[in-house]
Amino acid sequence: MTTLDLTTDVLVIGGGPAATWAALKAARAGADVVLADKGYCGTSGATASAGTGVWYVPPEPAAREAAMASREALGGYLADRRWMARVLDQTYEGVNALANEARYPFPAGPDGQPLRNGLHGPEYMRRMRVRVRRAGVRVLDHSPVCELLTDTSGAVAGATGYRRQAGEPYRVRAGAVVLATGGCAFLSGALGCNVNTGDGALFAAEAGAELSGMEFSNAYAIAPEHTSVTKTAFYTFATFFHEDGTVLEGAASQGGRSVIARALLQEKVYCRLDRADAKAQAAMRLAQPNFFLTFDRLGIDPFTQRFAITLLAEGTVRGTGGIRVTGDDCSTTVPGLYAAGDAATRELICGGFTGGGSHNAAWAISSGSWAGRAAARHASSLPGGARTRRTAPAGGAGLRPTGTPGPADGFREVVAAVQGEVLPYQKNYLRHGDGLVAALRTLDDTWQRLRATLYAEDGDVVRARQAAAMVAHARWMYTAALTRTESRGMAKRLDFPAQDPGLHHRIVTGGLDHVWTRREPLATASLEVAS
Repeated sequence: MTTLDLTTDVLVIGGGPAATWAALKAARAGADVVLADKGYCGTSGATASAGTGVWYVPPEPAAREAAMASREALGGYLADRRWMARVLDQTYEGVNALANEARYPFPAGPDGQPLRNGLHGPEYMRRMRVRVRRAGVRVLDHSPVCELLTDTSGAVAGATGYRRQAGEPYRVRAGAVVLATGGCAFLSGALGCNVNTGDGALFAAEAGAELSGMEFSNAYAIAPEHTSVTKTAFYTFATFFHEDGTVLEGAASQGGRSVIARALLQEKVYCRLDRADAKAQAAMRLAQPNFFLTFDRLGIDPFTQRFAITLLAEGTVRGTGGIRVTGDDCSTTVPGLYAAGDAATRELICGGFTGGGSHNAAWAISSGSWAGRAAARHASSLPGGARTRRTAPAGGAGLRPTGTPGPADGFREVVAAVQGEVLPYQKNYLRHGDGLVAALRTLDDTWQRLRATLYAEDGDVVRARQAAAMVAHARWMYTAALTRTESRGMAKRLDFPAQDPGLHHRIVTGGLDHVWTRREPLATASLEVAS
């Protein structure tokens, strides 16, 4: 079978905001860049399918102070003020570049000044694709990566993957790699998230990288029943109802989703956006037209009529855990490997809690920019470049079983098994130590079986690797959640409902066949804020 064989300075894996910012900055730093996306760069992923807020704050001391303080308590005081300031600076620069260089059409506010704290996802990503292509980046669409390559020293040296449309494998030898593959939503059906299966975290762990904040991974979003559009911010205008029509008390509060989750275990829950006045309704339709598409097709007026809702798991797409970064350049513990966007931990700016866009969108712009520049520098420092290095594949589960290979569609059973442990509200959202232990036992058994037997060929290799990545992700999540014997940020424990001052630290995790955790003390600035 023909194999496309490329050599480049920087390989960016992913196709969302973080990936395109990384590719753009690496190319502008003088590097030859290849970007490999699982889908079509500019249209795949959570951002491209909807709108997003952006943590964009002008450089005014009072405004910046308020912005940094706004979510510190919600995040359990695990964020770092120095990183927050860096992200605010880089996001301000990046969003202004979108306006001035890419001519992004920001709407004007009441005072006539452009409103730059929000982006229309499809238009944003269309322009980012154009910018990347104009910078000379070679874009491989519909080309999911399957594993990383490493050299004899253990440094990352590229990746291999599969070109879906061409029906052939490919290899890219690179001086440095940026992982910007997004988080993991476990194929829950949330809009734009079915490309987010935790692949990058698996690749990183196989190369020896660490993860952090994986306990902050039980994000669920509200959606109309049997649909995929998750725009939870709009539900601040909602009244929620029991199946019998009475109001579901507490569902509209800050912790309302746990109330909804408990109710959904027993009955249907209904909703009506009856607290939005005419002005708010018009603004909502303008900001998120796709939110109303389902209602319009069904002939439902969500502002006056009740509709059934559900909760969809968004995992580390809307959580804050991910690959641990070890420096200001978003480097990892593995030489030549950088992490950006939702693939990387967002604890540094969010602690244990984040919302939908806002901080995540700012982190994508900032971490992507830093990782891209750093990857270019690293690649330029290699004597002889990428072509001269001897490489070896780093992948394991789903590619190289340790026992007798199982059926070609064995990934289907694996996906069903992991979804059975992470999608139910009573296991993942309403966490209890006993439930976590039981779920981990099942997930560990699933991992052992897939490690021994999971194998696929051609395009199904991608599905097998996705299945392995989701199981690995779930095991890291639940192991970290068991280690954090308290409730902090979004990591709530029913058996430990209070916050424990003795656990004011981050939890680093890693490993595949044997998952481990360790404590990571906070920087001085974070400790001062908490005190």
